[in-house]
Formats: sequence, structure tokens, C-alpha cells
Amino acid sequence: MAGNFWQSSHHQQWILDKQDLIRERQHDLKTLSEEEYQKIFMFFANIIQVLGEQLKLRQQVIATATVYFKRFYARNSLKCIDPLLLAPTCILLSSKVEEFGVISNSRLITTCQTVIKNKFGYAYQQEFPYRTNHILECEFYLLENLDCCLIVYQPYRPLLQLMQDIGQEEQLLTLTWRLINDSLRTDVSLLYPPYQIAIGCLQIACVILQKELKSWFAELNVDMDKVQEIARAIVNLFELWKGYDEKKEIQALLEKMPKPKPHPQR
Repeated sequence: MAGNFWQSSHHQQWILDKQDLIRERQHDLKTLSEEEYQKIFMFFANIIQVLGEQLKLRQQVIATATVYFKRFYARNSLKCIDPLLLAPTCILLSSKVEEFGVISNSRLITTCQTVIKNKFGYAYQQEFPYRTNHILECEFYLLENLDCCLIVYQPYRPLLQLMQDIGQEEQLLTLTWRLINDSLRTDVSLLYPPYQIAIGCLQIACVILQKELKSWFAELNVDMDKVQEIARAIVNLFELWKGYDEKKEIQALLEKMPKPKPHPQR
């Protein structure tokens, strides 16, 4: 799905302004600090990742699901839809859009039940509460909020093109690929084009591996200020990770998080 990023809905509608993003979050940030808000999104990105791996999805499918999740909450409060319902819904939609093949509803629900019980029992005491009808209803709501802009350009493809230019550097490719996966736990996918994210992650990987590619970076026709902002966001994520024990903290954060009002019982 190469297409043209510059003519895409991703570029025209879904590269957001940071101030707009902060303004849209104000409702949730009355209850949560910015750091707590980020920790909650890191947690649900982990859930999407583990669900995707259990369902044997490609990383591209998992990444697109994570971007759908972030886009929805870029325009909505956490109290609109329980993130635990939206996460598998994003996976279901992404697997269709990325032409992975349809995941059966029963397999999705069973996988959610197993993953929540076995991998995220430290966060949830109860079983996964949702059924197929909830996910299908949520999918309509998600489609509406994404404005049917479903093609997401990821940094993986531009990374492979950049690596062709650099030459055979397996270690550098592997590390940069992992940094792109990590970047899904930040806001960069909402704020910057994917090729800039690829370059930002590549720059961090060069620092970690002590690769000297300054002259190569200097020749790139790219806004290096934006690349630095991306690199900073990912370094800040690592700083946050250092002092964060998710298993100890997440239950209290989920308690504090704004929640949807329960439906009236029929």
C-alpha cells in the first residue's frame, strides 16, 4: 500500500497540531496529570501489542490498530468509550484494512479473555466483560470518528528505503525498527509524517550503536528540527519508563481514569 502520503487523508486530516491535541485532552487532564495520561496510553498500547502477537498479526497491523486507538482519543475523552473495549475493536478494524484477513469474532473475544486474565491480571480483577455485539457496535462508532480515513502510513517502509541508502546494517535496522514500535507509546504518530519518525528513530539508534552517520543525515532533505522533536519525545518515553512500575501503579490509574457511564439496564 505505497500510494502517495502527501495526497492521503493521513497527511491532510491526521497530522495534528500539538496545541489542538492538548486542547482536546483538557477534559481528561482535569482528572489526570499529563504523565498519568501517558502511562494509561502506554498500558493500552501494550494490550494492543500483546493481543496482536497472540493473534499472530504482522507488526504493521498492530501499529495501525494503535494509531486508530490514539486518533480516537485525540478527538474524544476517555469517558466516551472504555479503552478496554476500543483496543480489540481497533485490532479488528486494522486487520480488515491491512488485508490481513478477517479475525473471527469468537477468536477475538476468546483471545481478549485469555490475555486479560493471564497477562494483565495485575490490572484487572474481573474477566474481560465485552462480547461480539459490543465490539461490532464500537466498530461503527470508531469508523465514524476516524471519518473513514483508514489508510495509515507507517514509518517501517521509509525506514527500509533509508536503510537501502545506508547499506547493509542489520543491527541498525533491527534497533530502529524496535524504536519505531516504542514510538507508538508517544504522540509522534499523531504529529509527524512517518518518514520523519523513521529518521528520528534512526538517529537515536545511531547514537546507541555509536554509528557515525552525521554527514549522511546532513544530506537528507528533511526538517531536522522536527526530527529532533521526535527523538526528544522517544527519549522522554525512556526516561518515564525508567521510574515506572506498571504492575504496581496501573490499577490506581485505571481507577482514577474518566469512565463511561454504565448503560441503563434493560
